[in-house]
Formats: sequence, structure tokens, C-alpha cells
Amino acid sequence: MEGKVVLVTGATNGIGKQAATEIAKAGATVVLVGRSAEKTEATVKEIQAVCGHSRVDSILADLSVMSEIRRLAETFLARYDRLDVLLNNAGAIYEERKLTVDGYEMTMALNHLSYFLLTNLLLERLKQTAQTYGEARVINVSSGAHAVARKGIAFEDIHATKAYSAMGRYGESKLMNVLFTYEMARRLEGTGICVNALHPGFVDTGFGHNVRSFFVPVLKLAQKLFARNNSKGAATSVYLAISPEVKGVTGQYFMDKKARRTSKISYDRTQQERLWSISAEMTGL
Repeated sequence: MEGKVVLVTGATNGIGKQAATEIAKAGATVVLVGRSAEKTEATVKEIQAVCGHSRVDSILADLSVMSEIRRLAETFLARYDRLDVLLNNAGAIYEERKLTVDGYEMTMALNHLSYFLLTNLLLERLKQTAQTYGEARVINVSSGAHAVARKGIAFEDIHATKAYSAMGRYGESKLMNVLFTYEMARRLEGTGICVNALHPGFVDTGFGHNVRSFFVPVLKLAQKLFARNNSKGAATSVYLAISPEVKGVTGQYFMDKKARRTSKISYDRTQQERLWSISAEMTGL
């Protein structure tokens, strides 16, 4: 990965931080995206201390806010003339329905629209990199929870005003990641940009602990007993970012470094195209 530039969102904890560390160890220049200045700075120093070089940078942004995503993209484009890998990793689950400053439902805004908008804003740089160096990669961290949304996206209530459940909405946002991956991969055929999604597995992190319910103690116990650690959880992200084995592979969903089938509804072209159209409208693209 020497000479390559990798941008990682959600990079200050959990599998995002682990993936950023492993990619930096492989020699890449890694740019971390975080929301907290203090936490992001500490993460940069921590990764620099273990990767053997100082090519670890950071850009601050709240990825639930469209204007901050645009500022993030502008800042990156001003600093770097290539982008070899974009790892869209940021995500969260929210117990109660809440809106962003843009008036969008929070889970969808952070877990899906941030992927959609940031990738599209950086698309020309990805294309230039692919043309110059032979390839570029976009990696979208999804989840097996996408299968929860068996009927697909509720486009008639895209902001979940009629009904809201934390897990149901999270699953729907993760289906959006898969639909977006398949649609973008198709749109970018022949450009040298590979777009893939992945399921990191059940990982022992603080994810979901912000939800105040009886489920959290059960989740914490399950994580201690059965969950994989951050290293294993990040392994497929790292594999898709650096492995020569997946050069040219696009439009796939991976788990444990192997391509897997996703839910039946995820292959519905109508769902993919409609989500793209609505996302483009919401993000001003």
C-alpha cells in the first residue's frame, strides 16, 4: 500500500479504528474521519505510534450533516491528488427517532446518506486514481441486519414518521448500504472503480450500548461470550482495501473475506434505482 491514500470514516473506535491501523501498517497514507477533535487527534497519534510512519492524517466532520460532508470532501480534495480506497464505515443505532439539522431521520442520514454523498463528491478523484494507477476501491460497511428489512425500503415513509423501531430502522439503513453498493457498482462498470459491501460479523464493541432498554445487558453478555474482537471484525474491511485477490471484483457483498448472497429484496433493481434517485434529491446531487 506504499504511496496509496485511504480515507476511513468512523475511524476513531471499533472496527473502523482497527481497519485504519492495519491499512496504515501496510504502508498507506490513511486519513481518519472523526467527530471529536480530542478523540481524533489521540487516534492519529496512537496509529502513528504502531504503524511505523507518520502518514496518518485526519479531518473532522459530523457525518449526519450534509454541509459537513461537503466540507470534508472539499478539505480532502484540497490536500490529496489521489484516493485509492474509500472505506465508508461510520454508523450508529438510535433508540428513539430523531432528526438531523437537515430535517432527515438520523439513522438513514448517518448510515446511508453519508456513504452516498461522500462517495459521489469524491467520485472524480476516484476515477482519476483508477485511470492513473489502475484501480480504486469503495468499501461500504453494511451488516447482516440488512435482512431484517425483508420487504425493502419503505419509500412512502422514508423518514419513519409512522412507525419507528431502533433495530428495524438500523436494518433498513444497512439494506440501503447494499442497494447503494449494487447500483453504484453497475453505474461504474468499466471505470476501474470497484464497489463492494461487507458484513463485519458480530463484534465486541460499544455499538448499540447507547440504546436504553432491557436488550443492552443481553447484548453485552452476548458480546462477551460469542462476539469476535475488533481485529477479526475489521479483517474483511482490510482484505477488501489491500488484497490483490479482489482486484477487479465489484458489486459483491463479503463476509469473512468471501463473497456471500444478500437478501432477496437487495437484488431488486427498482429498489436500487429508486433509492439512488431519492438519495440524490436529498443530498442535492
